[in-house]
Amino acid sequence: MRLCRFDDNRLGVVRGTQVHDVTAVLNELPAVRWPLPNYDLFVEALPRLRDKLEQAAGKASGKDIASVKLLSPVANPNKIIGAPINYKEHIEESKKDQTIAYGRVIKSIGEFGLFLKANSTLVGAGEGVALRFTDKRNDHEMELAVIIGRKANRVSEERALDYVAGYAIGLDMTVRGPEVPSFRKSIDTYGVLGPWLVTADEVKDPNAIDIWLTVNGEPRQKSNTRFLDYNVHKLISWASQYYTLYPGDIIMTGTPEGVGPVKPGDVMECEAVGVGRMTVKIRAAE
Repeated sequence: MRLCRFDDNRLGVVRGTQVHDVTAVLNELPAVRWPLPNYDLFVEALPRLRDKLEQAAGKASGKDIASVKLLSPVANPNKIIGAPINYKEHIEESKKDQTIAYGRVIKSIGEFGLFLKANSTLVGAGEGVALRFTDKRNDHEMELAVIIGRKANRVSEERALDYVAGYAIGLDMTVRGPEVPSFRKSIDTYGVLGPWLVTADEVKDPNAIDIWLTVNGEPRQKSNTRFLDYNVHKLISWASQYYTLYPGDIIMTGTPEGVGPVKPGDVMECEAVGVGRMTVKIRAAE
């Protein structure tokens, strides 16, 4: 199943090129009172709502997906987790290009660790990226994103995929500089998730997905998740040793080589084969 959030926070099931509005199913979610839960209510409820979503989609008329504004398919993640330098070729390009590394010693993800990206950065494909600090280098970093489906704490690699709700494309936009990644990557709109959430049952092997990104039609990034240093299983397990993972949490699995600058007016197109394809426009922040 492919689930999207669109327009004025509508919920849709995507079938082919059509989106079917199933927003009414959200009435099944529990009413919440303060203090609010620290997880995404819809992602947590997805297993028990799935049949109703399928039924509602079958009854709803379709609308061309190109005619709607796609928002982030996850509305309220507890956290967004980044996995830096998780492709060896990206490590090598970072060593060679000091406008990426800024003098930092680039070694391995195991030595660098994970980082957190602010939730306020999150947008969907239809919202686009509003660049700030255009006097500095702003880069695209295309990644496979993993959406956690249930609470996970110190899970094993062998069981890690049992905790996955689904997958999406992630764009971990960044301003290059000497500051720590959590600071440079947490700017508003610098975390794009989309175009929808593909449920885990539709992805046979998250460690064998072709991914690519172009800017204005120019090929920039092309790789496969089999080249991840820490694969999806290991990332989930490793993250859960440090953080309790909650439904709706997003793990950006890392970007391959080919990162590069973008400017206002550019258009990025990217695909994770079997997950989705999306177009994201770049503009200057107002």
